[in-house]
Amino acid sequence: MGLSLPASFVQPMIYLGLLLGILVVPKALQRFRIPGPITCLFFGIAVSLWGGDYHHDKTLALLSVFGIASLFLFAGLEVSLNDLITHKWPIFTHLLLTLAIVMACAGLAMYFLALSWQAATLVALALFIPSTGFILDSLSQFGLNDSERFWVSLKAITSELLALGLMFIALQSDSVGQLVLSSTIMLAMAVIMPFLFLLFGRIVLPHAPGSEFTFLVLMGVIAASITKELGVYYLVGAFLAGFLARQLRERMPSLASDSMMHAVKLFASFFVPFYFFHGGISVPVEALSWQALLLGVGITAVVLPLRVLIIWGQRRAIFKETFRSSLHVSITLAPTLIFTLVLAGILRERFAIHDTLYGALLVYAVLTTIVPSFLLPKAIDFDLPADFNAVELRRTPKSLAEPV
Repeated sequence: MGLSLPASFVQPMIYLGLLLGILVVPKALQRFRIPGPITCLFFGIAVSLWGGDYHHDKTLALLSVFGIASLFLFAGLEVSLNDLITHKWPIFTHLLLTLAIVMACAGLAMYFLALSWQAATLVALALFIPSTGFILDSLSQFGLNDSERFWVSLKAITSELLALGLMFIALQSDSVGQLVLSSTIMLAMAVIMPFLFLLFGRIVLPHAPGSEFTFLVLMGVIAASITKELGVYYLVGAFLAGFLARQLRERMPSLASDSMMHAVKLFASFFVPFYFFHGGISVPVEALSWQALLLGVGITAVVLPLRVLIIWGQRRAIFKETFRSSLHVSITLAPTLIFTLVLAGILRERFAIHDTLYGALLVYAVLTTIVPSFLLPKAIDFDLPADFNAVELRRTPKSLAEPV
């Protein structure tokens, strides 16, 4: 008789093996400058191809939601209205240029790919908008000085604000009624969430010190789930929750304090790998083709140098930076991994784009993340540095205190 192991033993061992592959193996491969998120993505693809169907696993799906929600919650907590107002003219120039490029790219996508304007807009955003949460989460590892770090975070945040607005319009414009309803719900969330934060701070927090982290994360996940149901994905709601919490910092300091930033960063660094793994197991076999690979490489060869050149030229023209400093900022803003993955998934689910184009967008997302890892001092990952200090990510350098 053959020896067979009981299912009650095998299933937990499978999950432990998945945890090992998601949380440990990427760390081991970072010595070869392979970004941890890329390893998790490919591990998910490998499991999907050879290890069974985990795409509908509710546990992995929930961990994935925690990952994407916490990452964009962290990005929302980074938004400082004072910085946006102080540096409004450089930001306006950057946004105007970004909008023009997105519109031009969308026009080309409509013409050559025969896409609707909504799908073409999402393709353009997937190609030209950096992954803000991803970049901010790894910002302390890029070897930037204070001024460069400040401008990278500011440009990434403002680009994402523009992208989220365009994405919302594109996804909710099927009818005027749908757009009005979704806008009303978003406005209601923007009004209700600050009230809930303040109510929690007045009624619960005095009797349960330290509970604001749990409440903030739950609010981020709930808001993310609401916007997912609206059809604009998790990241919009999570970002909004973080943004609103940051604006209450004076009235409720602990909600967006440095220690809270540290806690959210740590939470995101643990759960984000599950998002990439879940993204990998969701990739259809039809998208893994030579045609998709070649198209993705071709898109990267054209778009990535163009993006770097545009930011480099903008920095040189406006701020008169050195060649090296402008190039450093441009390369740091290159990764689009999360934003491209999200938009590629939406394009496939909502607009039924061809599997070749879907696969090409994945290739582009991977390459825009790998290339900077070999050009920057350290490979991109989600480790929490021992010297992490959230205030360093938000503080405006003294030399930039005045408007430019």
